[in-house]
Amino acid sequence: MENETVLYHCNENVGIITLNRPHRLNAINIDLLKGFMAQLDRAKQDTNARVIILTGAGTAFCAGEDLKDTASGKSFEQWVDEAERLQEIQRMTMKLGKPIIAAVPGYALGGGSEYAMGCDIRIAAETAVFGFPETTVGMTVTNAGTKILTHLVGLGKAKELIFTGDFIDAAEALKIGLVNKVVPLKNLMDESMIMAKKIASRSPLAVNLSRTAIDQGMEASFDQILELEKSHLLICAQSGTEFVEKRLKEMDKK
Repeated sequence: MENETVLYHCNENVGIITLNRPHRLNAINIDLLKGFMAQLDRAKQDTNARVIILTGAGTAFCAGEDLKDTASGKSFEQWVDEAERLQEIQRMTMKLGKPIIAAVPGYALGGGSEYAMGCDIRIAAETAVFGFPETTVGMTVTNAGTKILTHLVGLGKAKELIFTGDFIDAAEALKIGLVNKVVPLKNLMDESMIMAKKIASRSPLAVNLSRTAIDQGMEASFDQILELEKSHLLICAQSGTEFVEKRLKEMDKK
């Protein structure tokens, strides 16, 4: 039987991955991790999909670790397997080769917040809630969350959010730079599709090279990023002018 804890479908040139455990607020268990990995791979292989949207079924994005599942007991080997899958999903997201937008309808807590942060752009509904409750339940942040959160909101705010485990609403998340945009819940997927289709209309090569440069730029020196940008420009130049010519013709028609 196919794992249906994570779904995938393609709407024209936008792939949509949906975390699908709404009865548990899309909380993380081993089946969700396996399904997530499978659908990320499917999205990467889908040649029709130029941009990916990640969202959650029901009222939540992802409420983090399924504490009911945890309370039932896990062996150390099971914890090792889960930890490796948690981290591998973040690697797969970074290596997707396509921009990914998080569409956050409600709770994005713990691993849920971390998976949203792993996306390139975050669009939140007004009902969204973000937080890192790991310290509250005796756990620690995973999925490179300690690194990405610091880049997004700054060192002091990242430490505050992680140490206290406090939750913040969508308005606060926008204010501190955790999300790009806040919209009414009823408009969340429409707004996410508008953003996705705008990006999909740009040169896929240029967008993906730009994504790589921005991500690598967080670690690279000034000289290294200059060299990387130059190599990317030359790759675009070498690939030909077909996309440029197409866009110029479209602009002439307007």
